[in-house]
Amino acid sequence: MKPPAGAKSTTPQSEPAEAAPSTSSRASSRRPGMAEGQAPSPTAEGNPSRPVPPPKPLGNPGSDFKAGDHVVYPTHGVGQVQGIEAMQVAGMELKVIIVTFEENRMTLRVPLEKAASSGLRKLAGTDMMGEAMETLKGRARIKRTMWSRRAQEYEQKINSGDPVQIAEVVRDLHRNAGQPDQSFSERQIYELAMDRLAAEVAALDNTDKNTAMNKLLEHLKQG
Repeated sequence: MKPPAGAKSTTPQSEPAEAAPSTSSRASSRRPGMAEGQAPSPTAEGNPSRPVPPPKPLGNPGSDFKAGDHVVYPTHGVGQVQGIEAMQVAGMELKVIIVTFEENRMTLRVPLEKAASSGLRKLAGTDMMGEAMETLKGRARIKRTMWSRRAQEYEQKINSGDPVQIAEVVRDLHRNAGQPDQSFSERQIYELAMDRLAAEVAALDNTDKNTAMNKLLEHLKQG
C-alpha cells in the first residue's frame, strides 16, 4: 500500500483531504499554504486564454494542532481535532491529525506534514474575522458575467476556507426586502456560505449557529 497523499476517511461519508473540491482565495502575503488537488481556475476577464493563477489558501503547520482545537478544513468547514496518532503504512510510520466534523458525522485523517498545504487551519483571529464582518457591510459587487462562471467563483471562494472570501459571497448574494428574489442555485450557494461563516463565528464566540447567523444578518443590515 502506498502512503496516502492526503487525509484518509474512516467512515463512508469521509473523503481524502487532498481529493477535496477546488479552492481559491485572495492573494496575500500574510496567507500562506496551497491546497492540493485543485481544479482549473476561471480565466482572466478580457483574456479567456489566460487562466487566473489560483491564490494560496490559509493553512497551519501540523505542529500547531492539538486535541480539542476547533479547526477549519477548506471544503468541510469547522471541525475538532481529536488528537495526533501514528499509522503504519507500507512499513512506514505516518503521523496524522484526526479531525471530526460532528454535523456531517465525518472523520478525516490529515498527514501532519500535509496540514498546511491542505489548508487545515485554526479558527480565524480577531483581525481576520473583523475584516470578514466589515466585508458584510459593504456594497454587493456583482460581475457582469454568466451565472455559471460566477457560481464557480463563488464555490471556489467558499471552499478556500478564507472567512473574508466567504463573507464576500454572503454579501453579494444576500437579498434585502424589496430586492429581487434569489434563484434556486443562488439560494443554495448563499446558504452554504452563510452556514460556513456562521459555524466559525459560533466556534469563536462559543455560542450556537443560529445566534451566529443572527449576528451575521445584523451586519448585513448595516450595509
